[in-house]
Amino acid sequence: MIGKLYLVSTPIGNYDDITIRALNILKSVDFVICEEFKEARRLLSHYQITKELVSINEHNENEKDIVNDILLRLLENNSAALISDCGTPLFSDPGHLLVEVCISQNIEVIPVPGASSILPALTGSGLDIEKFYYYGWLSPKKDIRKQQLQRLRSLNEVVVIMDTPYRLKSLLEDIVKVIGKNLKVVLAFQLTMNNEKFYRGTAEEILSIVSQNNMKGEFVLLLNLARSR
Repeated sequence: MIGKLYLVSTPIGNYDDITIRALNILKSVDFVICEEFKEARRLLSHYQITKELVSINEHNENEKDIVNDILLRLLENNSAALISDCGTPLFSDPGHLLVEVCISQNIEVIPVPGASSILPALTGSGLDIEKFYYYGWLSPKKDIRKQQLQRLRSLNEVVVIMDTPYRLKSLLEDIVKVIGKNLKVVLAFQLTMNNEKFYRGTAEEILSIVSQNNMKGEFVLLLNLARSR
C-alpha cells in the first residue's frame, strides 16, 4: 500500500470559500505540505485542524532531499495534502517537482478543485471570455517586463496577468508606455474580500485610480487585446 498526494485548493481570501471535500481531506491526511508555515497554520487553525507541516517553497522546491523525504513517506502509506498560500496549488506556485516524482513512482496524485482568482476575475470582468490567454507573472525586471509586454501586443485575446501587490502601479505604468494609454483593461482587486472591486476603463484611467488611492492588494489584471471577432 502506498499513500496519495492530494492537491487541495484553499480560499484566496475569504475563508468561507473552502469546499467540504477539501476540509475532509485536510482532516484525514497524515501531513500537509505548504509554502509558508505561518500562512498554513493560520488557515488550518481557522478550521480547527492540527497537522504536521512540511514546507516546499520557491527557495527549496528543487532540493532533492526534501522531495525524497516526502516521497518515502508516501511510499510508506502516508497520505499528504499539498496546499499553496492561497488558491489552487501549482498555479504559479511551487510543487511541480514533487508531483512529477510522485507520478513517476506511480503515486496517485488527486487534484481537489476549489477557489481560484482567475475565473472570478474573468467572469466578473464583463469582457468576452470565450477565449483568453493566461500569461501569469511578468518578470520583476523592468527591461524584461517591457519586452514581454511588447510581445503581448500582437495577441488577439483577453490576456490575464498576475503580480505582487507592490508592483501594481509600476505594471500599469509599463502597460501605458508599451501597449498604450487607451488599452481597455479590467482590474479585479481583492477578490472575495469585503473590499472586492472591479475597475474598468483605459490603462491610463486605471493607473490614475491606483496612483491617487495608493492601492496595494491582491489583484488580477485583464488586458482586452481582443479585436472584433
